[in-house]
Amino acid sequence: MVNFFHVRCSAHILNLIVQEGLKIAIDVLFRIRESVKYVKESDGRMKKFEQCVKQVGISTKLDLRLDVTIRWNSTYLMLESALQYEKAFFSLRLVDRNYSLCLTFDHWRRAEKIFGFLEPFYEITNLISGSNYPISNLYFMQVWKIKCLLKENLSSSDEVIKEMAARMLKKFQKYWNIFSVVLSFGVILDPRFKTQLLEFCFSKVDASSAKKSVATIEKKLHKLYEQYENNQASTVTATTLQCKPNEEEVNPNKKSPVYLLSLKSLRVHVFAMLESQN
Repeated sequence: MVNFFHVRCSAHILNLIVQEGLKIAIDVLFRIRESVKYVKESDGRMKKFEQCVKQVGISTKLDLRLDVTIRWNSTYLMLESALQYEKAFFSLRLVDRNYSLCLTFDHWRRAEKIFGFLEPFYEITNLISGSNYPISNLYFMQVWKIKCLLKENLSSSDEVIKEMAARMLKKFQKYWNIFSVVLSFGVILDPRFKTQLLEFCFSKVDASSAKKSVATIEKKLHKLYEQYENNQASTVTATTLQCKPNEEEVNPNKKSPVYLLSLKSLRVHVFAMLESQN
């Protein structure tokens, strides 16, 4: 049972996966990071940059953001802000001779593609990091979406995006087999989804092994339930069990208190475990 619940933080895993892909775009990210840093390091440069912003007619209210390299979502936000000021950086190059890391037109187009590629991953990170709504039953779907996005981009016409997706997918596969089992429990225990959603998702990943994967997960969930049933049975006193000695004979379709208690306990524990991985 311990093996089922040894799961690392989903957001942390996603960070490791995206960081692997960003290694392909080091040059562009370095130039943007240094450009933003150059402007923000000096009040004089910032004023000069603001003049360039007015001169080229940029009206965005989004401030320049400098990322933290170990947090990919901050790199995404840095790209989002820098792309708004593309024309201003071009203008800054004309009025400031010390600005030597200006990006070319091709660099900016590369940054746009990387930003677009990262956008769904950023949205998924925000969703699974939520704290104002239940998310344990959403984990599997979001992890599955990540795999689908990566497989889709393996056929991208852009070589850089294709290489990023390939490296990220390789990193993803390291965790998928573990995640696909324990996160599936949350889906099955959600009465809206159960195993139908699993069958659909696994069929999109690998149709030939979808039924086998779902059967394996169901088997492991039954094994987990049996463990909980045994644990709960040992806590029920003989007195409690003897309160209604002939109940099963009177109503054989009625579930025993041990069954009801263990099923409720299993559902609560699985959802609580998945929430704690946030």
